[in-house]
Amino acid sequence: MTSPRKDAGFLTQDQREKLRIAVQNAETQSLASPRSPTGGTTSALLQQYELQMLEQKRAAAAAAAARGGGGGGGGPRHVRRSHSGKAIKVKKDGAGGKGTWGKLIETDAEACLDRNDPNYDSGEEPYELVEAPVSTPLEDYKKSVVPLIEEYFSNGDVKLAASDLKELGHDGFHCYFVKKLVSTAMDRHDKEKEMASVLLSYLYGNVVSSTQIRLGFVLLLEAVDDLAVDIPDVVDVLALFIARAVVDDILPPAFLSNAKVSLSGSSKGMQVVQIAEKSYLSAPHHAELIERRWGGSTHITVEEVKRRIADLLKEYIRNGDTAEACRCIRELAVPFFHHEVVKRALTLGMESPAAEALIVKLLKEASEECLVSSSQMMKGFHRVAESLDDLILDIPSAKSEFQLLVSKAISEGWLDSSYVNSGVNGSVEDDEHEKLARYKREAVSIIHEYFFSDDTTEVIRSVKELGYPEYNPIFVKKLITIAMDRKNREKEMASVLLPSLSMELFSSEDIAKGFVMLLESAEDTALDILDASDELGLFLARAVIDDVLAPLNLDEISSKLPPNCSGAETLNMARSLASARHAGERLLRCWGGGTGWAVEDAKDKITKLLEEYESGGDVGEACNCIRELGMSFFNHEVVKKALVMAMEKKNERTLNLLQECFGEGIITINQMTKGFSRVRDGLDDLALDIPDAREKFLSYVQRAKKSGWLLPGFGVASSA
Repeated sequence: MTSPRKDAGFLTQDQREKLRIAVQNAETQSLASPRSPTGGTTSALLQQYELQMLEQKRAAAAAAAARGGGGGGGGPRHVRRSHSGKAIKVKKDGAGGKGTWGKLIETDAEACLDRNDPNYDSGEEPYELVEAPVSTPLEDYKKSVVPLIEEYFSNGDVKLAASDLKELGHDGFHCYFVKKLVSTAMDRHDKEKEMASVLLSYLYGNVVSSTQIRLGFVLLLEAVDDLAVDIPDVVDVLALFIARAVVDDILPPAFLSNAKVSLSGSSKGMQVVQIAEKSYLSAPHHAELIERRWGGSTHITVEEVKRRIADLLKEYIRNGDTAEACRCIRELAVPFFHHEVVKRALTLGMESPAAEALIVKLLKEASEECLVSSSQMMKGFHRVAESLDDLILDIPSAKSEFQLLVSKAISEGWLDSSYVNSGVNGSVEDDEHEKLARYKREAVSIIHEYFFSDDTTEVIRSVKELGYPEYNPIFVKKLITIAMDRKNREKEMASVLLPSLSMELFSSEDIAKGFVMLLESAEDTALDILDASDELGLFLARAVIDDVLAPLNLDEISSKLPPNCSGAETLNMARSLASARHAGERLLRCWGGGTGWAVEDAKDKITKLLEEYESGGDVGEACNCIRELGMSFFNHEVVKKALVMAMEKKNERTLNLLQECFGEGIITINQMTKGFSRVRDGLDDLALDIPDAREKFLSYVQRAKKSGWLLPGFGVASSA
């Protein structure tokens, strides 16, 4: 059989040349006249040429078939037949079907983009959907706090950090911020550790709730084993962080006992709790030591401060320059640690009788200049008394020497006469000291619980059960000190609690003594609470407005303060605030508290309750309504309106209400006097509508004086 031509069914070289020329001509004509009817288009020329090629192919195929004798297995493979042997017609225009070459310019074929082509356009690539990983809000929050913490460690701006954290939202996730902040700081230097503690104290209550801080430390305790891989001393460092949180009152002391219940006895978390409880929080003077463990506000360690104190005292013993020694003590800028100066000075005086006179002179000068506060002086003496048993080993006459120093200090006035020498007077004072320490712990626990529950009744019950009424001033001091370091809500709650305690348990003398203690320690408090002086002035003024303290009590408090005490300025500020115009309304809302009513609303409510009572209402119900107004500073308005209504109605029923309110302690004698004074000052105007207003008022005054709810010295002369 004759084999088919190798190029049968394909274009010959001559045909290819013709096709090239035809395409060139078509392109030339198309460029010259794209729409010319004579020139045609490239597509028309190509169609014409394809028809010619098709006729040639058919002729060649017919000739080949004739030579092959009608087909068979040896026939040319390009002949189109189906599996059944039937011939298949070629499609129109030579596009062909299956197994054909198609058109010369195939437009239906799938294009293949070449990324190496200079004209490659990525926009022509087919779209491909890629599944992106979905992150949870918690994962996003954890990622967001990392740069926030790093930025804070870089710039130290607590306000910016608080603002950024607040903007993140998700208040329920803040425990993870606490965990990340502390765990990051634990792997840094002391500076970052101190910064982390400062930031937590700043955020507490304002941005991060107490619950979230507690949960954050719980997460840290649970993760101690993992953290130990990267931080070898994590147990000791975390214990110090927890102790610092307790000292800063952002963690309650009960946190440690509660944590023990949930932790395994063999876990590192349990070790952390035990170290915090036994090594840090049980140590003498632990608060000062813990707060300065990482340098604190002075950015120097406690050991460095002690070394400087020892050096300046030795230098003073050599040159005897008291002014220079006082200057050096002042430059240390650690007034909270002046008890160390007192302790070391007293020890030097007992060691060297020749130096005793110089030591006494220095301490007396420091006290008179208010360089060393009375509380720091007493604390220094207490520390020496506690170490007398050890001092006797080196100084056999330590006890007698110390007693002489105590007597001299008290007689010269630079040691308070209330000082109790626990080291000499034996176990009775030790028991007293332990009782006082226990009372303070219980008081702090009660106050924390009150700030959480807002239950004044429970506070009163707890304080009654606690006993020790002689320590009531200490409770007042603790309440206000803790509140000053919290947000406005707690400050308002403290001010609201004082009137309740005053009516149920505490005398005005107890509360006054508490404020004296606060004013005496104002310098120490200002180290932790920058605006302590201003806030303490507001607490004092608010106590006067709420009738917890009388204005005369401020004079008594002033007389009990040491000379040149910084608390005197705070007291003067309180006087100014309490005596200012509309002081009651302003002070009631100084922390955003009070009932929130406008004064006019309060006046309307007072008028309505008095009218309802005058028309036949129950006296008990009227008393409850006055009490529920919650505006004790404004009760003089009740007195004024009741007196005017009695004049107008010619009915003394409202006077019976005033007497009942005074008997139940709802309206104090100060508010009663202020109400009578307001009516007295307006008698001339009242006489225009009530001709016998002056006579009626005189009779009301006589009744009030006789019943004891108006001071006997109240004058009835009009201010006119």
